[in-house]
This record gives sequence, C-alpha cells and structure tokens, in this order.
Amino acid sequence: MQTQARISIRPFSFPEDYKDVYTLWERSGDGIHLRRSDSPAEIEKKIARDPDLFLLAETADSVIGAVMGGFDGRRGMMYHLAVAPEYRRKGVANLLVDALEVRLKAKGCIRYYLLVTKDNEEAIRFYQARGWENMDDLYAFAKDLD
Repeated sequence: MQTQARISIRPFSFPEDYKDVYTLWERSGDGIHLRRSDSPAEIEKKIARDPDLFLLAETADSVIGAVMGGFDGRRGMMYHLAVAPEYRRKGVANLLVDALEVRLKAKGCIRYYLLVTKDNEEAIRFYQARGWENMDDLYAFAKDLD
C-alpha cells in the first residue's frame, strides 16, 4: 500500500466499495460518462479480469479517488480516473496514475491509452503534463453488442 500524507492507495473491493466509487463518479462532473458498463454486474466482470488494476485513493474515512485500468496482453487502457472535487490539485490523481502505471508495467504493458472528452480541459491539461500525446489522427468508435 502506498501513502502520501494521509492518503492511501489500495485495490477496489467488490461489492464493498461499489457504492462509494459510483457516488464519486457521479460527483466528478461531465468528464465521466456513466453507462451500462458501470453497473454492479459489469464492474464485477471487470474485477474478475483485472482485480489489481482498479485502484482507490482513500483517507481514513472516505474514498476520494479511483481509477480503473485494463490490459489485454498487448495494450493497456485507463478508465474513469476520478478525484473528489475537494481533493483535486493535491496530488491524488498522480498517486493513482503512478500506481496504475507500476501495475501495468509489471504485466508487460508497453503502451496504454485513455479516452477524454474534448471539453474536459482540466483532464487534458493533467494528461499533457504527464506526457500523454493527443492522437488527433484517430477517431474513437463504439458499438453496443446488445
């Protein structure tokens, strides 16, 4: 477990942490789009695949941040990086992303991706400051399978 001041990073525990994390996502504003894939059943499937890549930041009494990662054996993904509004710009997002990157590297991941809405300027600045590149020559596509 990593700590900075009184903030700890630990793996998400399902179902115990689900309600707190979902509430955090709801409080995160327009940057996180909650969909069917964020339902308890879908999160349970996610945890079965990559239990060590869903991380929480917490204080002694509350979950203040979360990030989900995925690795398919070739490339990684980061999903739903969220920090409670009152804890933003205090290093929490960096702690979460650093911890996720350590775990992705340990799995052999050499590159990972994320999606961010074009109007989420705060997140864009954060990712650029961490060395992420905008792949503006690509489109993002999605398709529901049911």
